[in-house]
Amino acid sequence: MRRLALALLVAMLVLPATALAQEPVPADTKFDPSHEWELKTWGPELKIGPIDMSINKAVAYLLLGMVVSILIGIVFMRVKVGRGPNRRQALGETIYDVAQVQVAEQGLPTKAIGRWFPYVATLMIFIWVVNMIGFIPLPLSDERVTIAGVEVPTLAIFAATSTLSVTLALALMTFTFTHVEGIRANGSWNYFRSWIPDVPKAMLPLIIPLEILGQFMRLISLSVRLYANMLAGHMLILTFIGLIFVLENVFLAIVAIPAATVFYLFEVVIVVSIQAYIFAALSAIYIGSAIEPEH
Repeated sequence: MRRLALALLVAMLVLPATALAQEPVPADTKFDPSHEWELKTWGPELKIGPIDMSINKAVAYLLLGMVVSILIGIVFMRVKVGRGPNRRQALGETIYDVAQVQVAEQGLPTKAIGRWFPYVATLMIFIWVVNMIGFIPLPLSDERVTIAGVEVPTLAIFAATSTLSVTLALALMTFTFTHVEGIRANGSWNYFRSWIPDVPKAMLPLIIPLEILGQFMRLISLSVRLYANMLAGHMLILTFIGLIFVLENVFLAIVAIPAATVFYLFEVVIVVSIQAYIFAALSAIYIGSAIEPEH
């Protein structure tokens, strides 16, 4: 029964909005998974110069992720109920232990753990939460259906981290903190000098641009890795289910729904946690290498 319920849940998550609508769907309407990443503005536009601060579903998921992350920290790590430890406290300690031992201590020098542990731990929890709620059906879509004469948002799955602007903003924070901390710990000259390896002077015109490019490649590595993994997972799930509607053959559900379920479970059980861990761990490594350069 649980497997059947899970399969039905996956189908419900990825049903196009038109499948539940009461109004007829135009004949020329085509299912396109990429439309899920077209962010429509909710309410009035809020622009500060070239910066668009308008609310859309990606922003809504980020705000929800922020609230849930704060609640996880408070409920599992701050609030104590009873005298002895319970399962809730044990789970909180496990999360804390992973963040400290597997992330902070592996990438940061001992003297910097106290300063930067809160940042990398928050990154890990926040990204995990945003990734996870991206696979939970929530009424935070741009599509509307009419039920009993009332328009309501459709249930949908959407990961804010499958949007490049979100992952790039997270990567920019780590990029900025890395160089600020490197300068603070070593001084400007010593820090930037540490980028240049000990090579013959004739090779410096070639080496220096490559080292500078390597620093910016870290920014791309952080943002694109998370973005591509979350985007690919959602696209695969939507594509498998979408085949039923594109080909207008309900019998494809025999293959499409199990395949979508497999990818759904793979993303939820493995990819969500691994990507949160990798992003936080690499952030710790980059900041640690700036504090104690190798050369």
